[in-house]
Amino acid sequence: MLTVMRTSWPLLLGMMLLMIGNGVQGTLLGIRGAIEGFSTTEMSVVMSAYFLGFLFGSRMTPGMIRSVGHVRVFAALGSMISAVLVAYAAAPDWIAWALMRVLIGFSFSGVYITAESWLNNASTNETRGQALSLYMIMQMIGIVAAQALLNVGDPSGYLLFVIPSVLVSIAFTPILLTASPAPAFELTKPLSFLKLYQTSPLGCVGIFLLGGVFSAQFGMASVWGANVGLSVKELSIFVASIYVGGLILQYPIGWLSDRMDRRMLVLGLAAFGAVGTIIPVLMEANFHLLVFVGALMGGVSNPLYSLLVAYTNDFLESADMPAASAGLIFINGVGAIGGPLLTGWIMAVFGPSGFFLFIAVLFALMAGYAAWRMTRRAAPTTEQTGSYMALSPTAGLVAVEAAAEMAAEAQDEAAALAEDEAGKPD
Repeated sequence: MLTVMRTSWPLLLGMMLLMIGNGVQGTLLGIRGAIEGFSTTEMSVVMSAYFLGFLFGSRMTPGMIRSVGHVRVFAALGSMISAVLVAYAAAPDWIAWALMRVLIGFSFSGVYITAESWLNNASTNETRGQALSLYMIMQMIGIVAAQALLNVGDPSGYLLFVIPSVLVSIAFTPILLTASPAPAFELTKPLSFLKLYQTSPLGCVGIFLLGGVFSAQFGMASVWGANVGLSVKELSIFVASIYVGGLILQYPIGWLSDRMDRRMLVLGLAAFGAVGTIIPVLMEANFHLLVFVGALMGGVSNPLYSLLVAYTNDFLESADMPAASAGLIFINGVGAIGGPLLTGWIMAVFGPSGFFLFIAVLFALMAGYAAWRMTRRAAPTTEQTGSYMALSPTAGLVAVEAAAEMAAEAQDEAAALAEDEAGKPD
């Protein structure tokens, strides 16, 4: 891992700074929106717009890269991000914010794809898994650090918008000056959605519901916090707890997933998430309990993303895994667009507790569907399943496809080893 850090530190450092910028704007807008007097419904549109832009970016960036190259796309989208981060404070209007969120979601999606292709190209088969793990860790560190940064300025002023803009601009310096030559760029064409659903109904439905869960957490947590009167410090701690929980539980859950029926693990995690998340709806929770619930939400939702991708791969030929990953990302993105909109509507009807109610309902639906799917077909044995690769829902298309390719290679190696063992004389 030290070798990966030594050779790829500019990319990893740049991505961490980019995630600080992304993490700040996601939380800060919820706080500033309350100061500006925007309604919950208006803020839900603003937050949803990011995921609409992100989805468009994942579809359009590959063509842009093929047309003008990695460096130009990377620099252009980075400039757009930096400009939008400052423009938020200059145009405190929810419609303008929604349009800017589309732009910044599009730009972040393209930046992730470009940076991940460089990172993937700089890695060997032996170090790719370590590079992806470090990439995920840096993303999480960046988002958590962003919450701490919220406490250095007044959310009603300009400073908290200027600082992430500067950090994003700085992030591109080490990447563009030291990145390896741009790799040949080619993304796998996704499987048809019908074939993907027929292959793994639980994978498709689960990843769609999880898109709503993640976008509600990432987009509406700050809106909820502002509505219930949390201070900036308290809100930053709550949002940070979501990502810390996801980082801590990712690997233990990954260890379990390689040793048991993954549907049972999906069922257990989703049920646990539903029960834990409903607590603030049923009772008045103190701040410490809210932080625990936040960590539980993140600790369930982040590993579930990797788990559902791994489960879907269990029913695919190795050659189809990267294509399936592209399809799953699109399904997740569609679910993510609706997450903030539905959360905002439920909060308008039931009050701020609707934030937790919406997430609890999605977890419950996932648990129920997993239980039903367990009655429809037998689970593959642990010898037939592929490896679990830790992924973050914030990862781009290239990272998820690279993880799928690694899982496919591991599956092929395991099959070859089993064939050799079967051919040996007793």
